[in-house]
Amino acid sequence: MAEAPEAGIDVEALENEGDIAADYIEGLLDIADFDGDIDMDVEGDRAMVSVVGATLDELIGEDGEVLEALQELTRLAVHRATGERSRLMLDIGGYREGRRKVLFQTGTEAANKVKETGEARELEPMTPFERKVVHDAVAAAGLRSESEGEEPNRYVVVHPAD
Repeated sequence: MAEAPEAGIDVEALENEGDIAADYIEGLLDIADFDGDIDMDVEGDRAMVSVVGATLDELIGEDGEVLEALQELTRLAVHRATGERSRLMLDIGGYREGRRKVLFQTGTEAANKVKETGEARELEPMTPFERKVVHDAVAAAGLRSESEGEEPNRYVVVHPAD
């Protein structure tokens, strides 16, 4: 279910991004001869496109690398069609949703450890999507975190309460 639109968010433009992305992904699926159904939604300030089907592991890749690449290609296709930078989120086979749950738990556990020890804690390098989920979990636990390092080795540091 879509969240209520926030002030200043152009839902129609985001739905258009989703349509463009869905057409692009559908074309890729046809070329690669993959079966998959495409769902589109708007969550907050970004379009969400999900591909669901039985044989999509190849489109996710190890640790989601293929999914990340497909997301970037899809964002480029949207940019080319609209002239606007897209923050579109692509999910395949529920991979991101599953990762979101695991990462939220990782962020919560890291925050609890920092609360126990009073010492900052560095986590493993993560993608921007993964870091955002961890930052949200740390904030929900009442602590602060920040990203450090350079891509692709950027990581989250969880800090004790001030």
